[in-house]
Amino acid sequence: MEPKPSSFSAVDFLFLALFLGITGFAAFFGSRFPVDGWFDALVKPPLNPPNWIFGPVWSVLYLLMAVAAWLVWRQGDKGNVTFALLLYVVQLVLNAAWSWLFFGEHKIQFALVDIVALLLAILATIFAFSRHSRLAATMLVPYLAWVGFATYLNFSFWRLN
Repeated sequence: MEPKPSSFSAVDFLFLALFLGITGFAAFFGSRFPVDGWFDALVKPPLNPPNWIFGPVWSVLYLLMAVAAWLVWRQGDKGNVTFALLLYVVQLVLNAAWSWLFFGEHKIQFALVDIVALLLAILATIFAFSRHSRLAATMLVPYLAWVGFATYLNFSFWRLN
């Protein structure tokens, strides 16, 4: 895994915008299912953070995710990174599906299955990214940690409600 030169071409910026757009779309989709009265009425688990914290945390995580995917894309032969980027898309779909299941459909148990699959997909993506860019893989670790915490919350919501 030989690093590319540090100069950026117009194509590099175009693909950075593409990864930001794809990742931003997943974030936008997830935001379509707001916290509402249903959620407010749920019994909250210990360590449940205030609602306002989720927006800033997710904004940083989505930015890190997009830049990580772009760093992997920048590595050498594009065919060589296809599997890693496919895993990236899979975890984005699972990420967006979680918001729809939990907040949109109020299906806590299905959201729990989804978030466990998401955790596994993030792990697989980190391992795949590490073959191309250690920095990209490292940039996904806070995302893994946050989704791990969200898994605890989802499990707790399921048990308490």
